[in-house]
Amino acid sequence: MPKIKSSRGAMKRFKVTAKGKVKRSRGFKSHLLSSKGRKRKRRLKQGALVSPRETKNIRKLIPYL
Repeated sequence: MPKIKSSRGAMKRFKVTAKGKVKRSRGFKSHLLSSKGRKRKRRLKQGALVSPRETKNIRKLIPYL
C-alpha cells in the first residue's frame, strides 16, 4: 500500500501541539496595518487553535501528523 501524500500548503500553514491540537496563524496582518490599532496587531501575532470541527478536515490533508 503506497503512502498518502500530505498537502504541502496545509503542511506550511498548520502545526500540531504536544497534546495533538492543530495550531494556525491569524490572518489580516500583512498590509494596511496603519489603520489597525496596536492592541489588535499584537493579538494577530499570536497563534490560534483550529476548531475541533475543522481539525478533522485538516488531519485528512496531513495524514502523518
